[in-house]
Amino acid sequence: MRTKYIIGNWKMHGDKSSTQVLLTQLSQAHISRSTRVHMVVCPPFVFLEPTQKALLDSAIAWGAQNVCSEPIGAYTGEISASMLQAFGCQYVLIGHSERRILYHEDAEQLAKKIEQAVACGIRPVFCVGETLQQYQAGETQAVLTQQIQDVLKKLDPILFQTALLAYEPVWAIGSGISARPEQVQAVHQFLRQQVAFYDVALAQELAILYGGSVKAANARALFSAPDVDGALVGGASLVASEFLQIYEQCLSTSV
Repeated sequence: MRTKYIIGNWKMHGDKSSTQVLLTQLSQAHISRSTRVHMVVCPPFVFLEPTQKALLDSAIAWGAQNVCSEPIGAYTGEISASMLQAFGCQYVLIGHSERRILYHEDAEQLAKKIEQAVACGIRPVFCVGETLQQYQAGETQAVLTQQIQDVLKKLDPILFQTALLAYEPVWAIGSGISARPEQVQAVHQFLRQQVAFYDVALAQELAILYGGSVKAANARALFSAPDVDGALVGGASLVASEFLQIYEQCLSTSV
């Protein structure tokens, strides 16, 4: 059985006080050190140090929301993979739709980011997903195929062995609309098939997470799908009780 993951993407939310409250609530919760389900939080860069301190002795891991495609140099405002490694980051989000759309990150950049993360022992969480216009035009599979192939063809497949894949339909992010479980399962199965073109064993072992208005109310149904290996959670990860419920539901469907 594949390991499952519940990853909280805090995006650009929170301040020093509210972040500390959230970290305290999470660190005091009973999170099993189970190998079946791992909990991860991805705070803004400026909160990595307090996150490391708060969660160091807990079963919760932490990661970053982005990483530079270069290892070092005159890249004002960027954060390198080695810097993230120094703060104990075990995961990093790469290719999130907001980075693709707002900051025009392309396949070449994303492939380099994966290389940098893996070189520093950090697990990439590679995000793919279609826009509302693409979804309505029936282009979901074509878009996802291109997003995966454009990056994988630039990488040695071995670099993807530590990665996680996250399907996040752009039309469902922050909209309150979540794809139906049967839709999610169909897409996850399709994604696994696409990865299998490069490496069959990797495709079977690869954890594929769903991201798109995941909350406690719909989590159990989503996690019951055989190819859904957890969730990339946005807004609900900012509320400790909600995030913990999502974790518990993932744990209960992983027996």
